[in-house]
Amino acid sequence: MKNISISRLSELFNDWSGKSPEIIKKMPETTSGRKYYRLQAGEASAIGVYNNNKRENDAFIFLSSHLKKHDINVPDVYKVDSKKGVYLIQDLGDITLYKYLEDIRGEKNYEDLAREIYRKVIDEMPKIQIKTPEDMDFSICYPRAEFDYQSIMWDLNYFKYYFLKLAGVKFDEQYLEDDFQLFTRYLLEADYNYFLYRDFQSRNIMIKDDKLYFIDYQGGRRGALQYDLASLLFEAKTRLTDKLRQELLDYYIRINSKERSFNSIKFIKYYPAYILVRIIQAMGAYGYRGYYERKSFYLKSIPYAVRNMEWLLSNLNIGIKAPALFDCLKQIVKSEELREYEDNQTELTVSINSFSYRYGIPQDNSGNGGGFVFDCRALPNPGRYPQFSQFTGKDKPVIDFLKKEAEVKKFIDNTYSIIESSINNYKERNFTDLMVNFGCTGGKHRSVYFAERIAERLKRNFDIKIRLRHRRLEDND
Repeated sequence: MKNISISRLSELFNDWSGKSPEIIKKMPETTSGRKYYRLQAGEASAIGVYNNNKRENDAFIFLSSHLKKHDINVPDVYKVDSKKGVYLIQDLGDITLYKYLEDIRGEKNYEDLAREIYRKVIDEMPKIQIKTPEDMDFSICYPRAEFDYQSIMWDLNYFKYYFLKLAGVKFDEQYLEDDFQLFTRYLLEADYNYFLYRDFQSRNIMIKDDKLYFIDYQGGRRGALQYDLASLLFEAKTRLTDKLRQELLDYYIRINSKERSFNSIKFIKYYPAYILVRIIQAMGAYGYRGYYERKSFYLKSIPYAVRNMEWLLSNLNIGIKAPALFDCLKQIVKSEELREYEDNQTELTVSINSFSYRYGIPQDNSGNGGGFVFDCRALPNPGRYPQFSQFTGKDKPVIDFLKKEAEVKKFIDNTYSIIESSINNYKERNFTDLMVNFGCTGGKHRSVYFAERIAERLKRNFDIKIRLRHRRLEDND
């Protein structure tokens, strides 16, 4: 299908420009399933898109026309082949709002520059959110006409299955489901007769010829005003200061107060809840792309989202009592492990785990895959003896039992040699993560002993970060 789509995009480019493309360059992957290509011939340049989801394509084409009719700067749609799932749109360059912010971050007047560009974005929001819905046919929107009960529950369950479960956050399924429903009903108390862009964030705002352009609105639908402002101001990696976020919130309210339908009191009441649901949606996406698809880039956004969540819970009133949900959020905020996926992480982290084969091999959450799994079950087992039943591999009686066994010492030396070799290689290549697992039958004696001994030896011999976990012992805490 890839070659077919590129061939058809080339034909569309020829139809539009009168020239065959001289260069076809695949663009970086996004969180969607869409494929983007830059096609060029001389001065002519366009972006080709392949997407096999016809309904989503139809929504994008419709919204492009509708937004442009209301003088919103969106890309021109040049050519469309709906049967082949390809279309050709205006090339707006490579300068996103996110890139602009990163480029100026070292400037002394960074906050002033950031404030200026964000105000320009906010100036456009009433036109997008309030003016465009007046004559919009929401039935064409994808995947639903509204950000309604079903849509919100999709996001919450996405968060549950792809973030909470994969990150090891503990919860009671029924109590959490009850809180999800309560939270959703509360969100829907806000006025949602507006256009919700859905993914209104810095990577979807382009800067070209000193003008702002907006892209990736194919998920737009009817919804509440609060969601898009939360998306913009609480985007994980833009790292806006609390002071600037408050200034921009005040500016948004001042701009929108000119609109008859805008109620600032109701906006403020539901705004914290929409910040939360947006952070939850983003974390679900990070979990799916990072934990499930093993794309470590997305895991690096998690610490920023955690900090935003921590600030939200400490400073604003969400407006509901949902103990199961808030217990999950508190676990996230307190988790040291979730804060360790930083962009600036250059030192090597070796994650050492003991585990029981009855419960499965620990999952690698770094996104790198690989590492080592050492099976300790062929070695003498203290768990078979009643006198060791109340002890673990961290206790002296078990340690003394295993230390006297010759094959145990040989096993430690051999596994350490393998691990040592990889660490030396990883450090030379600036790798950031290595996972080492020791498994036994019950996960309490041999595997714990070996994980402890290897961690001790590595601490003595390497300047690295070591994360040691005993999975079965944690389960019994």
